[in-house]
Amino acid sequence: MPRDPKNKALRIAAVIAASFTVLVITIIFLMIAKVITFEMAMLMLVALLGMYIGFGILIAVYRFVAKLD
Repeated sequence: MPRDPKNKALRIAAVIAASFTVLVITIIFLMIAKVITFEMAMLMLVALLGMYIGFGILIAVYRFVAKLD
């Protein structure tokens, strides 16, 4: 049975969204448990969002350049 490329892309997007959600929940749990402060939690959340956006752009550019060859 051939694999559907659209289905593969949806699966990858779901895994990325799930990993992001798990990390956000972990940071919030650490803040509630008073392991980290509110300010540290906000900094970690902003950094996490920046990393996901940055690596997303990096991967998109890499795939675009690969198609140019």
